[in-house]
Order: sequence, then C-alpha cells, then structure tokens
Amino acid sequence: MGGRERLAATDPEFNPEAVDIDDAEVLDRLAPVVQEWWVEQFGEFVPGNGGFFTPPQKEAIPLIHERENALICAPTGSGKTLASFTGIINELFGKAREDELENSVYCLYVSPLKSLANDIHRNLGQPLDGITAKLDERGEDVEIRHAIRHGDTSDSERQAMLETTPHILNTTPETLAILLNSPKFKKKLETIEYVIVDEIHSLAENKRGTHLSVSLERLEEMVEEPPTRIGCSATVEPLDTVAEFLVGCEEPGGEPRDYEIVDTRFARDFDMELSCPADDLINTPRDIITERFYTQLHDHIQSHTNTLVFTNTRSGAERVLHNLREKFGDYDESNSGCHHGSLSKERRRDIEESLKEGSLDVVTTSTSLELGIDMPHIDLVVQVGSPKSVAALLQRIGRAGHQLGETVEGRVIALDRDELVECAVMLEKAERGFVDRVFIPENAQDVATQQIYGMAINDVRPEETFKSVLRRAYPYRDYDDGDWERLMRYMTADYPGMEDKNVYAKIWRDTNDAPDGEHHYEDYDVGEHLIGKRGRLARVIYMTNIGTIPDSFTCDVVTRSDDSWVGQLDESYLDTLEKGDVFVLGGNNFEYRYRRGSKVYVDRTAARPTVPSWFSERLPLSYDLGREILDFQGQLLDRLADGGMSEVRNWLRTFPVDENSVRAIARMFREQVAYAGPDSVATTDRLVIEETLDHDEYERHYHIHSNYGRRFNDGFSRLLAYHIAREASANVQVAVADNGFTLSMPLNRKVDIARIVRDLDPETAREDLRASLDGTDLLQRYFRINATRSLMILKRYKGYEKSASEQQVSSEMLLGFAEDLGDFAVVEETYREILEDKLNVDGIETILRAMQDGDVDVVRTRVDSPSPRAFGLATLMASDVVLAEDESAVLQEFHQRVLNEIDDGNGEDSAVATDD
Repeated sequence: MGGRERLAATDPEFNPEAVDIDDAEVLDRLAPVVQEWWVEQFGEFVPGNGGFFTPPQKEAIPLIHERENALICAPTGSGKTLASFTGIINELFGKAREDELENSVYCLYVSPLKSLANDIHRNLGQPLDGITAKLDERGEDVEIRHAIRHGDTSDSERQAMLETTPHILNTTPETLAILLNSPKFKKKLETIEYVIVDEIHSLAENKRGTHLSVSLERLEEMVEEPPTRIGCSATVEPLDTVAEFLVGCEEPGGEPRDYEIVDTRFARDFDMELSCPADDLINTPRDIITERFYTQLHDHIQSHTNTLVFTNTRSGAERVLHNLREKFGDYDESNSGCHHGSLSKERRRDIEESLKEGSLDVVTTSTSLELGIDMPHIDLVVQVGSPKSVAALLQRIGRAGHQLGETVEGRVIALDRDELVECAVMLEKAERGFVDRVFIPENAQDVATQQIYGMAINDVRPEETFKSVLRRAYPYRDYDDGDWERLMRYMTADYPGMEDKNVYAKIWRDTNDAPDGEHHYEDYDVGEHLIGKRGRLARVIYMTNIGTIPDSFTCDVVTRSDDSWVGQLDESYLDTLEKGDVFVLGGNNFEYRYRRGSKVYVDRTAARPTVPSWFSERLPLSYDLGREILDFQGQLLDRLADGGMSEVRNWLRTFPVDENSVRAIARMFREQVAYAGPDSVATTDRLVIEETLDHDEYERHYHIHSNYGRRFNDGFSRLLAYHIAREASANVQVAVADNGFTLSMPLNRKVDIARIVRDLDPETAREDLRASLDGTDLLQRYFRINATRSLMILKRYKGYEKSASEQQVSSEMLLGFAEDLGDFAVVEETYREILEDKLNVDGIETILRAMQDGDVDVVRTRVDSPSPRAFGLATLMASDVVLAEDESAVLQEFHQRVLNEIDDGNGEDSAVATDD
C-alpha cells in the first residue's frame, strides 16, 4: 500500500480525510502550457478560493506525477478519468518536448465496453488538440497521438497503427490479450509507462477481470520499467481488495504492490427518494396503480430536461416507452427512445449520440447505459423497481447531473411490496455511504489455460516463469502446486483417450536436456523445466478463440407428444428449470422435461407456472444488501414492540421515502406480526421456515425466509432439496426469489425441515451441493462455457465457426468422459464457478456455521395461509405478465385470509382498525 495507507495502519490518530492538498500545489505539478489549457477550460485560478480542481483531481494528479499506483473512487461526472489523463498527458507532453517519445505506446487505457472506449477516445481529443495548438503557436511541433483498438477496428486501421503508433491506446481486456501475442505490435507495448483500468468494479467481479489481471502481469514482464497502474470506479467496495486486484503482487503469492486510494465517492450531493403509487399495493386496483405510475413518471420527465429511466428487464424498458407514447401525446420517435442489448448496434449508437446531444426528453433502458458514454444533459434518473444493490443504484443515479456542482437527482418507484422494503433500505444505506462488496473469482483454470497458452506461443520459457507470472496476478495469489499440476495435465493432454475425443495437447513440458547430455536451449540450464507451445496452428487457434464472454443461443421448445414447435427460450433461462417445472410460453403452460442440444422437450399442462418468464433477466439481490434488509427488519420489530405503529412510522420517515411507502411498509409488518407473530420475521439472527398446506393442489409448501439474495437462495434451496429428496424419497419443486425460496412436495410427504436445516454441516455443504448438480442443465451449460474458454472446444478452427448450440452438443459428448477422468481441470473449474460465483457457497457456509454456533436460530411456523412476508414467495409462480391479473387476485385472497384471521383473533384491534 502507499504512504497514506501505511500511516493509517500504523498511526491510530491519523485521519486520511484530514489530508488537504492545495489547488495551487496541484496546478504547480502541471507544465505551464497544460496549466494554460486547464485555466481556459475551467476558469481562472484564484488562490484561496478552492474548488478549482474536483476532489478526485486534486488527489490523483499529484499521485500520477509521483508515479504512484492509485485506485480512484469518485462519483460519475466528478472528473476522475480526466484526472488520470491530465497527469499522464502532462508527463507525455514533457517527454515529447524533449524528443523522448518513440513510435510506440506509453499509456494503455482499458475499458470494459467498446462504447466507453470510443467515448473516452473522443473526449481525449479536446485536451490533446488544445495543448498541441498552444505549442504550435509557440513554434513547437509536438504531437501526442491517441487511437482506439478493439474488435470493431478494421484491418487497415490496425496496420496503420504499426506504421504510426498511438502514444495513448484505448482498448478492451480481450484486445489487450491479443496484442500481447501479436508478433509485431507487442513490441510497441514495451514502452508502456501508465495503465488506466476504467470501471474496474465491473471487471473485477468476473472472469474478464481475471483475464485482464494476468495480462497486466504479462505486460509487466515485457516493459522496461513497471507501469503505473490507475483504476477508476464510481462505486466499489472493499477498496483495499479492489486496489490489490489492480496492482497485483510484488512476488508470486506475496504482498501486494504499493498503492494509494483516492476515496471521494461521496463528493457530490445526491437527492434521492423512493415513492410508491399507493399505500396499499394489494387492494388498490392494478389499473389505478398503473395509471398513477405513468402519471408520476410523465410529471418527472416534463419537469426535467433529459430523463433516463432504468427498468429491470429489456421487455420492461420496451413496455414503459410504449405505454408513455400510448398514454401521452408528448412522446414520439423524435424525443424518446429505448436502449438495451437486444437492439442493433446501429440503433444503440443513434440513441447514444442523441443522449450526448441532449435531444431526447426520455430514454428507457435496462442495464446497457449503467456504464459507458458521458451524457452531460441528463438531469434526472428514474429507477423502476429495485436495482438489487446499492452499487447499481449509485451507478445508475450517478448518470444524472454530470456538471460539477450539480446535485445528482434520482427517483425510485416501487410497484411491489417486497421491492418496496428493498428500495427503502437501499436508499437509506446509499445515503450513509454503504456500498456492496465486489467478490473476485479466484484460481479460474479456464482463464489460466488461455494465458499460459498465450505465453507458450510467444516463447519457450522456464516453467517457473509461467507459474510466477500467473501467481503475481491477484486472483491467483493462492494458486497452489496442486492447481498447477491439474492445469499441466490438461494442457499436455496427459490423460488416456483425449485425442480420441479430438482434444489435443496445447503445450509441451519437459526438462532442458538431450540424450547426449547437452541442452536444447542455450539460454537455460541443463535440467531446467521448460514449457513451449504444441501445434503449427497454435497462434491462430489462440488469436481466434480467446476471451471469457460466453456465447449464448436460443433453444427451440418442442412438445414430446408430437414434436411440434411451440417457441424459443434463451438458454440462460434453462439454468432456472428443473424437471417438472412449469413455465409460460406464448400464453400456454408447459412442463419442462429435458434438453438435448439446442432442443427443449416439454409437455402441455394446466398446472400453475413455477418459474416466471422474467426470472433469468433480473439482476440478483446482493448478499450484502440482503443482510442489511435483515438488520432493518430486526430494528423495525424492536420499534413495533416498544412504541407501536406510530414509532415505526416516525422511524421510517427518517428514510428517503414518501408517505405512501411509509404506510405500506409499516402496515405490512404490523399485519405480519399480528398474523404469525414476531418470530415469523427473518432477521440477522433468525431464519424462518413457514409451512402451508394447499389442499386444492395437494401440495405442502415450505416458504423459507432467507433474505441473503438470489444466488444464496439458489444454492441453499438446491442443497436443502437434495437432502429432503434423499430423506423423503419425494420429488421436491423449488421456486427461488431474492428474499427466500419455496420448496413444494406432495401433501402426503412430510419432513422435519427445521431439523434438516439445523443438521446441515458447513464442512460438507460444498460437497453435497456439488452432488446436487449431477445431471442438471446448469452443469451441462457451465461445462460447455468452461470447455470453450479452456480451448477444449474450439469456437473457430480452419475457417469454420461453431455456434453456441453446436458447442453445447460437443460439450454434452465430452462431459461424461471428462468427469470419468477424475480431478480434471476443466470439470473442477466448472464446479468451482457454479458453486462459488453463481450459488454463493461461501455465504451458505457462513450462515450454516452461524447456525451451529447459535448465532442464527431456525424457527419453524405453521400457518393456514401464507403470511404477508411470504406473499411474494407464494405467488412467484404467478408472477408472469400473462398472469398479472391472476396474481393480483391471489394476493387479494391471501391478504383477506390474513385480515380475517387477525379480526377473529383480536376483535376490534384488527389490522384495518389500528392502521392509523
């Protein structure tokens, strides 16, 4: 870590926030011509006035000048990217004026999005052209070149970069990996002195970031001096972890390199509020709620210049725009639009350009505009429903008010009672500076395969060099010899039968000696272990197949009875389906049976859906926010017990929520306690199991209130269903939500579910959860993704491109063979990714240990009808657009049963009578 962090660690009285950097000091770090340009752009500097530089600029520019690694955390629009480039531009112009710049790259800017790289490229032109013009006026012929290179860059543009190389290169993680293996261009990277990783939080949490972290270590091996690494993010936590991810380790598996943290995440003023169209979302007619929602949204749009509306699904973004145009005469194609990943690249680009110009009154979107281009005219962001994490909320709302000094204005509208609670907690936590943690994948064998292969293609080198480069990257700091040997066995095809399956060795691994006692490679000692590439087409295979973003495809849905086609499903939706699940397609209900390649086989059914159509689209609730919601529920119960409804409502009014939200939340928890008792509410020290019997459907339902997020609940429900099925010998159906899950089984089957939960052993949870995945579509899909990433299945070979559905067929043929090999790297990575990254097995183990230690109680309650906090779980199967009216009717029926029970038990002191 850097100087201020070391001081903070050793001096308990040190306060990093008390360090004040004077504007004049920052300005003095810049060359006179750069100072002149800055003053022209941002106003005359007046000593003592302050505010000349934004907080991140004030801290970051001196750090870059001192060549310190730095993680810069600051709100969108606060100038963090300009801060990074200003310091670097200042240094590069100094070198250029001394004629010290070669025809090669000095600064590498890495972006997660092509659109963001394009935008930064355009924005860079302003300072570079401005400063160059000023030098030209003085007779100095100085030029700092910049260019962009990613998958859309033409061959002619790439060739031109070899002749006239940009000093600043904007690129993506995937293109950087290719450049490191480009025989000609990689030499242009040897002069790099600065690396900027923008929106680092969106890379650190997935394998694109893992890939990038190893690429940066490979770059470190090539350059003359270690480059200064700069990471930028608006919302990220924990800061130290992400900073260590950015800088990597000094030695393999050792301490992180030095770094500084610029934490000005809350340097801007936020004006955020949650609203709800009604204080009773159950009994208020759906058309009235809808009408109020659109009226409220229309009023927001009309009172602002440019409004960005986020929804949680692509279909939701389309629907909101369509209804706005239908209901009001103020919106048409000239002043409104929609932006999401399913639209054409050309259509998205048109919307982006209009946003930059400020010519659209409103744009609806799902997640595609959460990161990326600068939109200076947006003055309001509206979030419809819960964005599922504080980080996502701040990232989205931060798209508004880009001008320095502007208040960031955001409005969240909740249309669902469970999301109402989520959003209330989320906004309150955002105001207090809470941000959800980023969880970084570790020891990914598929990414390691690609990177080791790339290094071997470049040159024959000692095995220890390969291993040390990998282990200097933060995600591989704990990569052990066992992991390495599994990787080597796979990459050298050291398993019988692999070539029969058309899986060939990618590298050779041998000692540097020959039968005559001499050595093959003069640069290395006799007996030293070396690694090199195998195959004449190795470079072509590598260049055309690397990357970590999986291909996806749609599956044809056909009936088993007559093989008739009924529609298509995105394959990611199949992750949510188990045999026997019922879903809606084209207005009809179908029971899922099995999949073969790209075909899904179903039976027509009249049974209720068990998985809604939107399930795979929505972002999952974050684990950290889920725990904060549990804490909120515990505090609310305490206030309800101590001071009744008035104290609860007064407490809720301290949150950034409107009066409808206050009344709706307070009423729901009061009814919950009156109906099922205070122990029926899940808290940080209580997990609740609620049992109901459905005699009409002849089913027994267990609603588990575990507000730890959908990943946790997906894993925990699979683990629990696995144990219940073994004990009861019954088919268990699972429906998963963010605040819990429902297990359903035949009415004549009964288990002591509370005992089963208490008996779950954290030491065997991982093994049991792994066993529960056997034969599932989830396992098959992730094996295909990992086999393709590991180059076990080639997407492109000798001019032929294998589609995702063809990759799936190949993977299904390979999976059984690979599992029989035992301890096979690709299979092990498949299970690791599912268990750790998708099903949050670490969180499950944590909660199970808390149960063992007595810190979390397991409470079982039996009710005649679902309790208010279980309404969402009980109606999950009805939560489809097609069945919206049915869902409302079911909710009203559930609610009336609760009210009737409360009336019967409490007389006049009923839920309705005591509401006010």
